[in-house]
Amino acid sequence: MAELTPLDEKLAEVLGLAQAAADVTGKVAKLAEDDETRSLLERMGEEAKETAQRAEQVADGREGRKTAIHDKARETKQELSEMAKTYLEGSDTDALDGFEFLVMAEAGEAGHVEVLEKINEHERDAQVDDLIRFAKPIQERHVAQVRETTLALAAKEAEES
Repeated sequence: MAELTPLDEKLAEVLGLAQAAADVTGKVAKLAEDDETRSLLERMGEEAKETAQRAEQVADGREGRKTAIHDKARETKQELSEMAKTYLEGSDTDALDGFEFLVMAEAGEAGHVEVLEKINEHERDAQVDDLIRFAKPIQERHVAQVRETTLALAAKEAEES
């Protein structure tokens, strides 16, 4: 397998996390009790899919390393999927549990995009730069929306107890 550069490795992680996010948002949407929350999660899932598609295009252009990048992305996706399974499965799992997991996952995604951006300041890869310009504002919005929704769900749960 080809040796991945730091840029390739971070690209793979961004790809894998975006792929996993598309799945996880669907799982959390099943726990949501209202249409507005489900709609938010569906939009987030679609944006994650778009980010993954764009990251795949960048990876596919990295001659000699694309297979290794996709392998690393699969590994990253699997790791997050296993964490989600542990966190989201159980008969008492509710929407708040799902959003608490998303707080961690979305922050991780945003952080990986920022690290990719920092590494690319040195590498100056135009395709990676385009990916970052697309993904960074989405991730920043996802972090804010997930945090806001989590806190609203927590307040609602506190009122009901």
